[in-house]
Amino acid sequence: MSGVRQDVVDARRIVVKIGSSSLTTAAGGLDADRVDALVDVLAKHQDREIVLVSSGAIAAGLAPLGLLRRPTDLARQQAAASVGQGLLLARYTASFARYGRRVGQVLLTTYDTSHRVHFRNARRTLEQLLAMGAVPVVNENDAVATDEIRFGDNDRLAALVAHVVRADLLVLLSDVDGLYDGDPRRPGARKLATVDGPEDLAGVELGSAGRAGVGTGGMVTKVEAARIATGDGIPVVLTSAVHVADALAGRATGTWFRATGPRSAGRLLWLAHASSPRGGVTLDAGAVRAITEGGGSLLPAGITAVDGDFTAGEPIELRDETGRTVARGLVNFDAREIPLLIGRSTRELARELGPDYEREVVHRDDLVLMRS
Repeated sequence: MSGVRQDVVDARRIVVKIGSSSLTTAAGGLDADRVDALVDVLAKHQDREIVLVSSGAIAAGLAPLGLLRRPTDLARQQAAASVGQGLLLARYTASFARYGRRVGQVLLTTYDTSHRVHFRNARRTLEQLLAMGAVPVVNENDAVATDEIRFGDNDRLAALVAHVVRADLLVLLSDVDGLYDGDPRRPGARKLATVDGPEDLAGVELGSAGRAGVGTGGMVTKVEAARIATGDGIPVVLTSAVHVADALAGRATGTWFRATGPRSAGRLLWLAHASSPRGGVTLDAGAVRAITEGGGSLLPAGITAVDGDFTAGEPIELRDETGRTVARGLVNFDAREIPLLIGRSTRELARELGPDYEREVVHRDDLVLMRS
């Protein structure tokens, strides 16, 4: 059949992300018909494993709480999410039940994805749900997430979930039927059928939040999600929610982002894109070379300065002497300890402070290089 995307047809494990504006009314509250229409399509793919990343919790909680629009303060956003998340999952549960399918709720923050034990737990939960035939419904844990541990938008979360479950395909559903080179409401705007790499995005104007005014994303976050996924070897379809059936059938709908990179290992993609560094350290030139060219760990001798307020196990930035971030990593010491370590060898530190200090500040297994 002409125009079929074979990678889509062959995909067995798929992450589908849908935005708030495709599930709710502008006034807030879930649109049951829209939810059912989405589930009608997803439930037909019995031979595939589907993970659904669904926005809509905050938007669903607006009307029940008497809020006329999405609040700007974190406390009321959390309250709306607390009310709306239950309504959202109940709606999905009832809708999938029409097909004899179970759903399982998975709520995440960046803390769950940048720390080793929590990352493994998230992966294990998602894998087990899929193995038991359930549909995982993933969302950011908006009811408890603070600014420091938020993904910020579910487009990026969806790309990272696609990585953690080793998906074959990511489908981003929006209220726009693809990526345009300008505002699609303006005459002459052209839809991009295929994006082979970053060079195809030169000159493309990216908009802001969705037209319904209930979401946090926009085309900027969708393109960033596509970049994360395709860079990890996962192709992406970006289209409108009404075209989800065509997207999953491999028909030429929306914009097709080809995979551009190989699969990356473990949680390092999460560390690069999902973590929120609480500070950083400045490295001398030798330490930068050891990390970026030699695949080494960060030792105390290579550090020249430290900033921020972080504790052992949290993500930090590793910067060169110009302030450019060259890597991120999970640090083994508190910020208050590092001034005692700066410029000193681990052997010297062990003699003076004890054997616990004869180790790396950031181990190479907990470190990911950042693109320039």
